[in-house]
Amino acid sequence: IVSSVYRSRRPLHPERFRDFMLDGTDGLLRAKGFCWLATRPDVMGLFSQAGGVVRLDPVGTWWAASPDDQWPDDALERLEILTDWDSDFGDRRQELVFIGQDLDLVDLHARLDATLLTDDELAGGTDAWAALPDPLPEWDMSDEEADE
Repeated sequence: IVSSVYRSRRPLHPERFRDFMLDGTDGLLRAKGFCWLATRPDVMGLFSQAGGVVRLDPVGTWWAASPDDQWPDDALERLEILTDWDSDFGDRRQELVFIGQDLDLVDLHARLDATLLTDDELAGGTDAWAALPDPLPEWDMSDEEADE
């Protein structure tokens, strides 16, 4: 059994990430983590895969997209958020854990890299990202908003 954490500060191209999810990965037993879709810049996604069951759900708003009055009042909590802050993207990121048997981690990470926006796509900015094809189901944020 091997495990690996995939991290990136680039947003995911939703169509390419959907294709990655549908293609499957030999030997993958479990995957879980936070993700950032280019077409949904304010919403943190939770990717989860166990066996053949794959889910991608909204879990809240990135701190970078949250008004200051919604941030924690506690200075230590704020410091923890800012510790991993990116000057361009704030707390937005990919942070996915993969667990499997005989996983080809080099291939897995290369396939994940291919789901990220290219340099040209990234340079287009959020207006161009909003126009990218997004075949993933819409997210209903009403449950998350009710929890706040």
